[in-house]
Amino acid sequence: MRPVVALIDYGSGNLRSAEKALTRAASETASGHDIVVTSDASVVAKAERIVLPGVGAFADCMAGLAALPGMIATLNDRVLKHGAPFLGICVGMQLMARVSREFGDHLGLGWIDAEVVKLTPADLALKIPQMGWNELTVTRAHPLFSGLPAAAHVYFLHSYVMRPVHKSDVLATTDYGGEVTAAVGRDNFAGMQFHPEKSQAVGLTLLGNFLNWRP
Repeated sequence: MRPVVALIDYGSGNLRSAEKALTRAASETASGHDIVVTSDASVVAKAERIVLPGVGAFADCMAGLAALPGMIATLNDRVLKHGAPFLGICVGMQLMARVSREFGDHLGLGWIDAEVVKLTPADLALKIPQMGWNELTVTRAHPLFSGLPAAAHVYFLHSYVMRPVHKSDVLATTDYGGEVTAAVGRDNFAGMQFHPEKSQAVGLTLLGNFLNWRP
């Protein structure tokens, strides 16, 4: 039986693009994975690795995730207890934080001691949301970034950013009128504020690395 990557469908996320990119990455790296889009916690419970996408407001995304029977408990069990490799994308990464300040205070999964705050570039000419290509600066060596070209650029679309308490949780940053957290991670879970599924060759490399990551 081929190993499964569970791509969680909770009513928020660019699932078609993420599914297509993961399927291509699995093919190009010969990882042998099947990519399964699912809202069923029992499928997630049996998956070898898990991807949580997300677009929109933090509170709406967290509510959508909580509305899936048993999903949050299953995520905590598979990721925190049993060590399944996990990747959060955009708001899917932000949901890993302790709390978001977007339109009030809203609790997240609490896997990363961090808050999600409004993006406030020092250069007032920079528009919000941050939308487009920005250079990725890797701040801590990690298997997810193996084989990236020098000055790799990735695609961002967001108005809020994660601010981790511990710098050791930050894997990469970008510059948008100041330092912005671009990727976080610890142990077997990681998150990317940018969209690897929209980041062309660099994104496919990142997704391929995730599929072959053995934390």
